[in-house]
Amino acid sequence: MSVHAPEEVLLGFTRALRAAGVPVTQDRAQGFLEATSLLGADDPLGTYRAGAATLCGSPEDLARYDQVFEAWFRARDGLPRTVVSEPAPVVSSFPAEEGGDGESGEDAGVVRAAASATERLRHRDIAALSAAEKHRLAAMFATLRVRVPARRTARHERWHRGSVDGHGTLRESLRRMGEPADIVRRRRRTRPRRVVLLVDVSGSMSEYADAVLRLAHRVVSAAGTVEVFTVGTRLTRVTRAMRLRDADRALVAAGETVPDWSGGTRLGETLRVFLDRWGVRGVARGAVVVVFSDGWERGDPALLAEQMQRLHRIAHRVVWVNPHRGKAGYEPIQQGVVAALPHVDDFLAGHSLATFAELLEVVGRA
Repeated sequence: MSVHAPEEVLLGFTRALRAAGVPVTQDRAQGFLEATSLLGADDPLGTYRAGAATLCGSPEDLARYDQVFEAWFRARDGLPRTVVSEPAPVVSSFPAEEGGDGESGEDAGVVRAAASATERLRHRDIAALSAAEKHRLAAMFATLRVRVPARRTARHERWHRGSVDGHGTLRESLRRMGEPADIVRRRRRTRPRRVVLLVDVSGSMSEYADAVLRLAHRVVSAAGTVEVFTVGTRLTRVTRAMRLRDADRALVAAGETVPDWSGGTRLGETLRVFLDRWGVRGVARGAVVVVFSDGWERGDPALLAEQMQRLHRIAHRVVWVNPHRGKAGYEPIQQGVVAALPHVDDFLAGHSLATFAELLEVVGRA
């Protein structure tokens, strides 16, 4: 029996379910992957319940879901199979197994082994992966959880907790002809904070640029207030390409747009262009700006330091992601990194899917 990545099996299951007539949208499929990721792909019952909760919208969907789940995870040859070890409380037709027999234990072992391989893949250096492993990793980007940072506005809204709204309380009392009324409370409204991603596509970043752009596509797909630019010897806005629904098509479109792919590194000059054309005009003001670069600057480090200082003044938070940051023996001695670090709020690693997940947590909390 050939072994497929759990993500491929799960995505294939959503497509089979859609072919069976269940209206599985991309959002539902995404929710299914995220729920399964949280519960663990080695939990057959959890996988079943995650799918029932995220992919089905009606009792008719549940009936079809049962049939497809049975056919896909138990009867399909050549794919990892999962077996439910106890009755599912929401669907009576789901098979019940007490303790599992030898075959089910073997199947669960296969899934657990695949899940362990997936977990190891999450932590491996992207530059060291084979083509097949990169293909598997590409499917795993859909499991990344994106949190959109929020900012408070000057406006308030009524809320059951928070500060006392004196005017609102008085109006409520007047509405009741002077009779005592409940105390009205309010809180500051929040709005999504813009996120700006600056991706170094120079030759020294070529091993990571594809994965970073996949991460950018994941962030753009999950949040609307995101801008993506590539930097190298030129500044290129690739936000439109990143908005394509399919990640592979988005990367191809971005590749056709970027003229300096795998070229040199002149971060100082490209940052100055970004700030003059986009940054100070509003794109970077109050935003969370993430710079993906190894800092191998070929231009003037003093210019890079000056532009980073400008960026830090107008941005809410500046995050520098270096693919070598999390490797053993790394020292931030590159002249570009040395010039930029005094004007950076967070200096993070970015060489694996696990480090990308940590980055998204930092951005979400900003």
